[in-house]
Amino acid sequence: MFLGEFEHVIDDKGRVAIPARFREALGERFVLTRGFELCLQAFPLTMWEQLATKVDQLPLGSPQARNMRRILFAPAAEVELDRQGRIVIPQGLREYAGLAEEVLITGMNTYFEVWSQTQWQTLQAELQGSGSSIAEQMAELGI
Repeated sequence: MFLGEFEHVIDDKGRVAIPARFREALGERFVLTRGFELCLQAFPLTMWEQLATKVDQLPLGSPQARNMRRILFAPAAEVELDRQGRIVIPQGLREYAGLAEEVLITGMNTYFEVWSQTQWQTLQAELQGSGSSIAEQMAELGI
């Protein structure tokens, strides 16, 4: 499980340390791709394969399915932990998520996200005022 928030710094080579408690669940290699709210999503290979299988089952004739493939697969990169537990985030992914120096790594249970501090703070401000609507959505989902 990937849980918690961790502040880290990206160095000038685009490297960032992955929280130690995440490394065992990740293995040496994992997939990093664009998230949906200007963040990055990181998936262990097993989770990525499950997601890829589900997306592959969507009809090619559907514009939404093709866009889903474009969003997930085109920018995706398989990354590898170095001896210090760091990864290099590809330049295109850093630019997409607006990652500069300070980043936040957030656990999302079966995957984790990488955020710029600014984007994360903006999202948190939006979420603070929407607690009751989130509760309603949870109820609709049976949670």
